[in-house]
Amino acid sequence: MSDLQHLFENNRRWAEDQLAQDPLYFKKLAALQAPQYLWIGCSDSRVPANQIVGLLPGEVFVHRNVANLVVHTDMNALSVIQFAVEVLQIRNIIVCGHYDCGGVHAAYENRQLGQIDNWLRNIKDVYHGNRHELEAISKESRRIDRLCELNVIEQVRNVCHTTIVQNAWAKGQDLSVHGLIYDISNGIIQDLSVCINDADQLSGIYQMSSKPFQKVKLAV
Repeated sequence: MSDLQHLFENNRRWAEDQLAQDPLYFKKLAALQAPQYLWIGCSDSRVPANQIVGLLPGEVFVHRNVANLVVHTDMNALSVIQFAVEVLQIRNIIVCGHYDCGGVHAAYENRQLGQIDNWLRNIKDVYHGNRHELEAISKESRRIDRLCELNVIEQVRNVCHTTIVQNAWAKGQDLSVHGLIYDISNGIIQDLSVCINDADQLSGIYQMSSKPFQKVKLAV
């Protein structure tokens, strides 16, 4: 018997329950994907995107990775953002981190863990850029909590620095990027009061022209 047999059984029970509540549930779900939200969250199994915000399948488009990072060289995340913004025409991008994040804890420490160290370096950069604020916090657990928050805020900016989002704004698309954090200990989401919906809210160096790149002829 397959080691996954219990999952197949759970799946059948779940499907039967959905049909008992709404016989057309799967037909309606298969007919359309029109979410208004892109959720960029952590891979942590304790943070199921749909459930904690009370949304059904089809109502939120989800991308997850370790420590909810948006890295400018990550083609996976960028492809998800582009599809969500340009094809699905979503109106809200949510970056949601969480307290007690294993990725943030690992970045805070100086132990080598392997390949993931290169990924977590991005969080170390967040720490370095905010070290004066963080090191003024005497309690270590609160300092790590604040690093979780600051990491979310930085990833919101990273989303907004993409040409994908800035081109959408230039075309007049209604698009906002939000930063939230989830408390696993009580199930509550907190708004970090960071919401960006216009390139003018970004530092000038990150504001991209919507004009296409022009080749420059060089004398030889």
